Amino acid sequence: MNTTERLIVVILAGGSGTRLWPRSRQALPKQFLDLTGQGTMLHETYARLAPLVPAERMLVITNQQYVDLARQQLPELPPEHIIGEPAPRGTAAAVGLGAVMAQHLRPDAIMASVHADHLILKPERFRAALAAAAEVAERGALVTLGIQPTFAHTGLGYVGQGEALPPAGGHPVYRVVRFVEKPDLPTAERFLAGGRHSWNSGLFAWRVDRILAEFSRHMPDLHAGLAEIGQALGGPAADETLQRIFPTLPHQTIDYGIMERASDIAVLPVDIGWTDIGSWGTLLEVLDGDQAGNVVRGEAPVFTQDTRNTLIYTADRLVAAIGLEGLVIVDSGDALLICPKDRAEDVRQAVDWLKQTGREGYLVDVKGETLRQASG
Repeated sequence: MNTTERLIVVILAGGSGTRLWPRSRQALPKQFLDLTGQGTMLHETYARLAPLVPAERMLVITNQQYVDLARQQLPELPPEHIIGEPAPRGTAAAVGLGAVMAQHLRPDAIMASVHADHLILKPERFRAALAAAAEVAERGALVTLGIQPTFAHTGLGYVGQGEALPPAGGHPVYRVVRFVEKPDLPTAERFLAGGRHSWNSGLFAWRVDRILAEFSRHMPDLHAGLAEIGQALGGPAADETLQRIFPTLPHQTIDYGIMERASDIAVLPVDIGWTDIGSWGTLLEVLDGDQAGNVVRGEAPVFTQDTRNTLIYTADRLVAAIGLEGLVIVDSGDALLICPKDRAEDVRQAVDWLKQTGREGYLVDVKGETLRQASG
């Protein structure tokens, strides 16, 4: 049997996403927004996976408050395949919940864990890489897709590769020797020059029995809770058990909880056009612009003159940009962000200020936006 026939993909679609404020709000975070003009990030994730895995073998793990929205945006999936976390407990618990759900669907499942807020510009290569990762996972390894670095990035973690392992699907495979948290610039430059490190994408594949065994070994409290949730699946107490147990699970990332502690981990270095959409500046870099390098998105008209390399998003207000270069301009109707493109990540300072001054309402919702997006 082809390993992809046992592949179940778990799409992580939680998080409240303030890094793309003021467009992304708690009521409608970035994974539910159309940031590229090709559909919402969640639906784009589904669309790039659909040629590899049917909807019946996809699961979405999101926050409980987003379940209805996710089901509305993904009518192709069985409604029960979109599961809401009663409380945010980190990626370890989200991945674990996906694992027990996948095991319930198919005890011998191979599971891939992907994110709904990643941009992947080479979907065919991505699908081929996931199929190869499933082949390596069948051998018993925990598998991560490593992104071939193009510059000395200090905002991402790195995966160090060791000895070569048998290839899969034409992809080279290496044993992982270490995971490195976000490095300083000299370290990142050394990694880039050495050619033995990849960016940590957070894209994983493994046999379900193997990842659950790792949870048992390294996070026994989490594993015990997951086991209780798993035992209740398919029965009348399934939802009650999830609501009762999940909020008590340890809060931890899958990277620290499992990947940095486990053995027999493999990495497939890949070039899939991957980007973690962490700021408006990132969108300016990866989206196609006009002849002047400007990226314009939104529903209202935009006028530009002598303006270059600038991102302009406007919800419903006309924007005229004259004589500008290298800026980010985001108008969400009730809030306006203007900054140099290389300062876009500093939006967190504005978010912190809103919290400190009691203006959290600007982080929650844009009036009418949820309705507009849901009906779009």
